[in-house]
Amino acid sequence: MVSFLDPNTALNEFGVEPGMFVADLGSGSGYYTLESARRVGTDGRVYAVDVQKEMLDRVKDFAAKERLFNVEIIWGDVENIGGTKLRDGMIDRAIASNVLFQLEDKETFCKEAYRILKQTGEILVLDWAESFENTGPEPGSIVPEFEAKTLFEQHGFSFVKNVTAGAHHYGLVFKKG
Repeated sequence: MVSFLDPNTALNEFGVEPGMFVADLGSGSGYYTLESARRVGTDGRVYAVDVQKEMLDRVKDFAAKERLFNVEIIWGDVENIGGTKLRDGMIDRAIASNVLFQLEDKETFCKEAYRILKQTGEILVLDWAESFENTGPEPGSIVPEFEAKTLFEQHGFSFVKNVTAGAHHYGLVFKKG
């Protein structure tokens, strides 16, 4: 049986708290969006950013069913500067779960994440550590943990810590600056 990360585990270690502004970059099915929305409460806001409209529609529907009115859906491209449609320095925490291996322009992604984060902002990067049993990305698409660390550090981030990410993923937290 494949063991995948429960968003609660990573978010507990990441420190998403009431009143924060969170961006789920490449939100996909919205697991991190919805759990973050529960945590930030009515004084916070969660921005689900994705290029796939159908995924954003699903996230919007789930948020409405759960009465999470602090979720904002953004059809945007995280691989372009300004592509998230978020203002400079407005985000407390950003999340990139199972996104890095899919990106063609990882450097611009890092620049965009840096741009939207507050001076004290942090980003949680969760991604595949391996490909196994026909699950996960092609082996050539995987971004090893050490490469992810190097990538973010080269773009102005400082490594903070590892977080629990399940058997087949790694979890890294970086702070801006």
